[in-house]
Amino acid sequence: MPSADHRLTPRRKPRQVRAELTRERILTAAAHIFAEFGYAAGTTNRIAERARVSIGSLYQYFPNKDAILAELLVQHIDRGTWTGVDDLDLSPGTLEATVRAFIRDAIDNHSDDPRLLRVMIEEAPISQALRDTVDRHTRLRTAQVREVIVRHPDIRVGDPDIAAEIILFAVEINTHRFMAAPRATPVEVFEDELVAMVTGYLRGGR
Repeated sequence: MPSADHRLTPRRKPRQVRAELTRERILTAAAHIFAEFGYAAGTTNRIAERARVSIGSLYQYFPNKDAILAELLVQHIDRGTWTGVDDLDLSPGTLEATVRAFIRDAIDNHSDDPRLLRVMIEEAPISQALRDTVDRHTRLRTAQVREVIVRHPDIRVGDPDIAAEIILFAVEINTHRFMAAPRATPVEVFEDELVAMVTGYLRGGR
């Protein structure tokens, strides 16, 4: 990622419950506005009106709508969870089910609102908080995938570190693109195809 823009840093860090609730109300309103009107027409005035706060109050928390969208993406990433490795059955013959658990987590993490997801993917600027969040989750999820690779008896790959990065990238990028786009293909079909691709790679298919 390119260097973060300091203009995207939120202005006010809430220290009281009421202030935190106001901040969350602004973010919730922004999510609805961006999904309904798109990013260009999703103005701070519309966000403030939907949040029932003055435009001055909004600017106490966020300097502009870019900072609001960047924070929404940070929250989106932080809400995403993956099945813990200790919750998986890694016995022989379970590879496809293991892969499906990871892919279903990725799908579930992107299933809330495809319109908002599309806006975040296409328009979200890079804040320092976003850089830090992406780095933290990438390290965590790559480590989870790598642990499965080294522990599962059915997996045959040359380099567990590279394989973990490849799998994470493939699952995240394809899931983002599929879930954010208008589609006629059922999500179950997408899931089955992605499971088949990743499972085949991990079994040593070339």
